[in-house]
Formats: sequence, structure tokens, C-alpha cells
Amino acid sequence: MKILHVFRAPAGGLFRHVRDLAMEQTRAGHEVGLICDSTSGGKMADETLKTLAPRLALGIERLPMPRLPGMGDLHALRAIRARVRARAPDIVHGHGAKGGLHARLSARAANARAVYTAHGGSLHYSWKSPQGALFLGAERLLLARTDGLIFVCDFERRAFETKIGQGKCPRKVIHNGLSKEDFAAIPPNPDAADLLFIGELRMLKGVDVLIKAIALLKDRGKQVCAVIVGDGPDRKVFEELIARHGLQRAITMPGAMPAARAFPLGRIMIVPSRAESFPYVVLEAQAAARPLIASDVGGIGEMLPATAMIPPDDPAALAAAVERALEDDGIFARAKSRQNEIRDIFSAPRMAQQTLAFYDSLL
Repeated sequence: MKILHVFRAPAGGLFRHVRDLAMEQTRAGHEVGLICDSTSGGKMADETLKTLAPRLALGIERLPMPRLPGMGDLHALRAIRARVRARAPDIVHGHGAKGGLHARLSARAANARAVYTAHGGSLHYSWKSPQGALFLGAERLLLARTDGLIFVCDFERRAFETKIGQGKCPRKVIHNGLSKEDFAAIPPNPDAADLLFIGELRMLKGVDVLIKAIALLKDRGKQVCAVIVGDGPDRKVFEELIARHGLQRAITMPGAMPAARAFPLGRIMIVPSRAESFPYVVLEAQAAARPLIASDVGGIGEMLPATAMIPPDDPAALAAAVERALEDDGIFARAKSRQNEIRDIFSAPRMAQQTLAFYDSLL
């Protein structure tokens, strides 16, 4: 098959998903290409895409693809349609709200099948807000241009069917997966911080909840240190919150880096998100045999035991869980056991095989 993946930002878990899927599909003998935004992702994205480009038969195209709706979408759509037409793919697979929009409005230019994976995206919004009504309304209209839906977890499927509708097109839940190389224990450095966060620095990810939890522990006389890895639009807000609580020495923010480089910096992984779909970082932490505490949101419960989860947006609950974890002598042994449990269930080859079979059923 000839397969084009369309998505906006080459960053975060969505990009990781597309990258792994594209490489596995290439190894299986298919011609694959990517179309994504040229204004986001930074140096890390540039380096990753540069490495990928020679291995993808249909190449990589980058063009301005604005995050919010506007006239820029029309320019992007024209450019994407031209590229789709030129490559004549069998499948145009859109990822995320903006990638899904452009993929589904461009696929017919080449008589291709349009597949959509939401990755959370518009599903984080409510019909009650004007912005949410706009995004969810667009999703509902786009169902008519959708040949197949793939969900990365059952939570996402249920949210889509509740907010958007059942639709008539085929659908399948295919969990994210990791490569064999990812399943290697990464021990913490001797001077590692107690806690580690890896992700985009925005309110949705609950970084402020983590900071407040550490402040609560400080008020109880418990000195806990953390490393917050990542970058994003709310970095300054979090820096100000750290200063307000006098935690400048307890919390460091070294910027964005790959998860494998970040894992040695902290002993216990914290995922305090207010909303998620099926975040890769939770899989990556388990694959690295890293203990973790995560919010019970989205599809996290489909890959993590209930004992490792806490209510979202609750600094007190997070502080209590951290306190218990730091006093638990068996926490690393259980993390190693969990690594072995998920090795075959959440694998990238399995994810790609199921995705290719779904494409084939549409064709």
C-alpha cells in the first residue's frame, strides 16, 4: 500500500505514534510518507524527521499548519490536497483534530481511503463551550468524509461515540505500542530527584498539581525534589508557581529531551494530567521499569493498575501517593515485574499489523 500520515505538530505522544507506525509499515514493505506542520516541534522534531526522511518512500512534507482555526487552514488544505494528489496514496491517515481535518478533506483528491485517529484532540472539549461546539460540530460533519476510525484506547472510542456519534464507518481500537528496544530498564542516576515529570508544559498536563503537591509535602516538613522535563506555553506560569511556594531549589526545569534521556533524572514518574487519551509516556515509563503515579483519566486505566492511579486535579491525593511511594521498599521490584507483563501486549509491531489489517479491510 501507499500510505500518507497527516498530522500537525511533530511533538509529543502523537508524533511518537506516527513515527513508530510509519517505520513499522515501511519494514512491512509499504510506501509511507508524512505531512506535518513546519512551524512547530523545534530542534528535536527537525532531528527526528531528518533521520526518518531517507527511510520513507513517499518522503516528508512540512508546511505551515496553524493550531487554531483560521484562513491559514485554507492555504494548508490547498497545499495538502496538491501533495496528496501528486503521491496518489491508497490510504490518507489523519492524526489529531487538525491532521484529521486535512486528511479527510484531501483523500478524495486521490480517490484514497480516509482514516482518522483522534488522539484525544477535539474530544477534550465539551459541547457547552463555543469553542467546543465548533470543534465537535466539525468532527460530526467530517464523519461523512471518513472511511475508517482507529482509536488508541477504548476510552477514546466511548468518548467519540458519546460526543460525536456512532457514524456508519468501520472502527477499531488499536492500543499504542513500543518497540523491543524500548523495553530496557533505565535505572535512576545516583543523584536522581525523587520525582520526574515528562511532557508538554501546559495546564492540561497538571504540572501545577505536581508543584502544589510538593508544596504540601514541604509544609509537612518533608523535603521532596523533582525534575520537570519539557517545554510549552505555560512554562512561565509554572516557574512563577514554583517561586511562589519557595521551591526553586527543590524543582528544576531542564527543558525538553527524549524520555530515554530523562528517565535517569528521577526515581518515580509522575503523570498528573487533567485529561489524556492513551499517553505514550505511561507506556514508556513502564517499559523502562520506572515506578509511576498517574491521574485516573482517559485510557490510562487500560495500561496501568488501579493501585498506581489517583484522582485528577487533586494535589492532596498526589502528595499522599508520593509519600507512600517514597516509603515503599518494593516499588522498584513491582515496576520490573510490570515491565515484563506489558512487553507483548503493547508492542509497536502488533500495533502496525492491526492497523495494516484495518487499512486492507477498507480497500
